[in-house]
Amino acid sequence: MGEGTYHLVTLGCPKNQVDSDKLAGTLAADGMAPTDSPGEADLIIVNTCAFIADARQESVDTVLALADLRRDGARLVVTGCMAERYGDELAAALPEVDSVAGFGVPVVLGRRPDSPSESVPALPSFDLLNLPRPASARPWAYVKIAEGCDRACGFCAIPTFRGPQRSRTVESILEEVDALDAREIVLVAQDLAAYGRDQGKGVRAIVPLVEAVADRVDRVRLLYLYPSDLNDRLVDTICATGVPYFDLSLQHVSPPLMRRMRRWGDGGRFLERIDHIRSIQPDAAFRSNFIVGYPGETEEDHDALLDFVDAADLDWCGFFAYSPEDGTYATTLDGVVDPALAAERLHELGEMQDRITAARRDALIGKRVTVLVDEPGVGRTHREAPEIDGIVTIPSDLPVGGFVEVTVTGAIGPDLVAA
Repeated sequence: MGEGTYHLVTLGCPKNQVDSDKLAGTLAADGMAPTDSPGEADLIIVNTCAFIADARQESVDTVLALADLRRDGARLVVTGCMAERYGDELAAALPEVDSVAGFGVPVVLGRRPDSPSESVPALPSFDLLNLPRPASARPWAYVKIAEGCDRACGFCAIPTFRGPQRSRTVESILEEVDALDAREIVLVAQDLAAYGRDQGKGVRAIVPLVEAVADRVDRVRLLYLYPSDLNDRLVDTICATGVPYFDLSLQHVSPPLMRRMRRWGDGGRFLERIDHIRSIQPDAAFRSNFIVGYPGETEEDHDALLDFVDAADLDWCGFFAYSPEDGTYATTLDGVVDPALAAERLHELGEMQDRITAARRDALIGKRVTVLVDEPGVGRTHREAPEIDGIVTIPSDLPVGGFVEVTVTGAIGPDLVAA
């Protein structure tokens, strides 16, 4: 590859992927071309994750690996959550990196000085949230509708480096949806259902936005929803889109532990809501995530979570060991759970959920389903969010980007086989 190429690596959640897409669009507008080979790039960018300790370690390992692969004269830039949260510390710890640049990798980093004596311009900042991005290369695309969070969950440091919630305008979101030209739009934010509150639009601004997006695309999917905001109107709106997929941020179910987490709800309320949704939409799919080993978690708390997972019969679940984050309320709590005990609890929950997911997938064998063909031989029904859930293996000659009806003939773990 020649001068003006970049290699962009994205780590972490779908919200980071949106940021990377916008960076790619900006770099393309500046005349740079992507390359899959880091050794051929003039600019290497790592969009990092800092959510938990494992994610931070993955980010550091990735940066060091790319530093070894880059060619002489190429620049290595670290951006994203880890760069925003630990900028100065990261720059000092990684001398291999040319720049650590928060949430706004400037295009000037891709430009070479015209002469050896010319310095690279200082780092400007810009708002990734409202930058344009190119059309989606896939039949689906994430769209970030807000940045930041106003909640104070005991375990989460995101508000300290992503800031308070700031919602985009409906017009800017719909313009991006139109430009992406995708069949499925996945709306993402740190607190999706709180969209518009910071603009004085009240507590249900998300509903007309979902309706407006649904008028433009075949599928609209929401990742993720804080359970206290999942009222009847939002449930009905989601079901009306034809994608009854509910990604609920539950985190735990034991009332005493939920209070220590500074979270709303409990297992009884969550089950009541899930049962209500299934009563009006039996085909609804559910995903959630839970933290294991939060300070003060007792055997009774763990048993309550096991009972909930068994009763809720969710399609998909993620379980994560508690990670202490600097500056969070949880680090001030007593009752630290031994990591070995947390690992045992994780294993027990994971085994239970694997059985539940397999049973729910087996129950689909013989049924006709509609899939969106993401790539040759790979499709998804409304039950599978891209990149995080299972897939449907389909005949490879079905047209990419099309919707087709197929019959499920088998299930292999989380994945289905259909023809």
